[in-house]
Amino acid sequence: MPTGGAISSSPFAPPPRARPSPSVPPNRPRSLRRRGAHEENEQSVTSPDTPRATPVELTLLPIGARPGEAEPAGGCGAGCGCGAGHEEAFAHDPLECGLDPDLAELLADAGLDPVQVEDIAHLAIEEDLDGGVDVTTVATVPEDAVATGDFVARQAGTVAGLHIAEAVLSIVCTDEFEVERHVADGDRVEPGQVLLSVTTRVRDLLTGERSALNLLCRLSGVATATRAWADALAGTRATVRDTRKTTPGLRALEKYAVRCGGGVNHRVSLSDAALIKDNHVVAAGGVAEAFRRVREEFPGVPVEVEVDRIDQIEPVIAEGADLILLDNFTPDLTRAAVALVAGRAALESSGGLTLDNARAYAETGVDHLAVGALTHSAPILDIGLDLRPERRD
Repeated sequence: MPTGGAISSSPFAPPPRARPSPSVPPNRPRSLRRRGAHEENEQSVTSPDTPRATPVELTLLPIGARPGEAEPAGGCGAGCGCGAGHEEAFAHDPLECGLDPDLAELLADAGLDPVQVEDIAHLAIEEDLDGGVDVTTVATVPEDAVATGDFVARQAGTVAGLHIAEAVLSIVCTDEFEVERHVADGDRVEPGQVLLSVTTRVRDLLTGERSALNLLCRLSGVATATRAWADALAGTRATVRDTRKTTPGLRALEKYAVRCGGGVNHRVSLSDAALIKDNHVVAAGGVAEAFRRVREEFPGVPVEVEVDRIDQIEPVIAEGADLILLDNFTPDLTRAAVALVAGRAALESSGGLTLDNARAYAETGVDHLAVGALTHSAPILDIGLDLRPERRD
C-alpha cells in the first residue's frame, strides 16, 4: 500500500480510539521534529564536542549512572522532554510527549502509548551511545552532510514497527527530518521493497540506524510469525493468541506486532484477567476451589481456567468459568471437549501446537490457539538501511 505522510488510522488498535485523523495528505513526505521546552538548548549527539546523548530528563537511570544520580522526570510522563514539573504529569494529555505530534497521534491510534515508545527509544539510544558519541560516524561523516536512507526489506514477511523506528530516529535527529512511508504496518512485503525513506543529517541517521533496525526487525519478525499462524487458521473460527512470554520492557510493542500479523492479544498483564494454572490449583487445593477464590476476591475479573483432563471441565463450567484452557489435549480430545462444553464457555488450546497441526486443532471447533512462540521464538525479519548518495546544504 504505497503511502507518503501520515496514515490516519490503524486496524491494529485494541480497541479503536475516537481520534481525529492527522491532516497530512497522503503521498507526500512528512517533516518530523521533536517538540518540548528543551529544544532551544539541544546539542547534536553526533558532534565530537558533545560528551553525552541529547540531555533529555528520564525517569530511567542512564547507562553507567549510580542510584541517586538521575534527575527528576520531566512533566508529561517518563521520558518526556517538555520540562513541565513532575507533579503535573497526570494533568497532560498522553500525546503531550517529546515526539512529533503527528507521530504521537499515529502511535496512539495504533493502541500504543507514545510516552512509553519514547522511553524505549531513549533507552535504546542511550544504551548504544553509552555516554559517548558514535565515534565511527563522527570520524567519517562531515557534520553538515545530509542524505536519504531507505529502510529496505531483505526478506519476504509482514512489517511492523515503522512508526516506532521513526520515534527512535527522532531522538537522535537534531534537525527536522523528512519521512516518506511506502508501506503500512501489517502489510506483506517482498525482498528489495522500500518500506520507509528518511532524509536528515547523515550523522544522526547512522547513529540511530541500529537501534531503529533492532526494534523494526524484531517486531516485523513477530508479525511475520503471527501471519503464518493466522494464514494456517484462515477459514476456521479459531484465532491465534499470544501469551505473556514476551521480551521484558517490550510487551506492548510485541503484542502490537501480533495484531499486525493478524493475531489476537491475550491478557496484557497479570491484573487484567485471571488465568488459573496448575500451580494455583495446587496452592488452592483444587481447580474448582481456585476458581471460587478468584471469583470471591475479584468478582469483576474474567477468569480462564487451565485443565489437563477432560473430567475437570464440568466442575469449572459449573463454577461459571468464562474460558477454559485445554492444556496438551490432542486434536481428538479437543474435539470431545468442544462437544462436551457445547458453547457454555470459550475454549483455548495450548501446548504441543505447531504450524503443521494448527489446522487440525482449529477444525475441532476450538475458539483460540495460544502460541507463546509468536513472541518468545520468532526470528527477526531481515531489514536494512541503504544510504543514498549524500547531498550538502
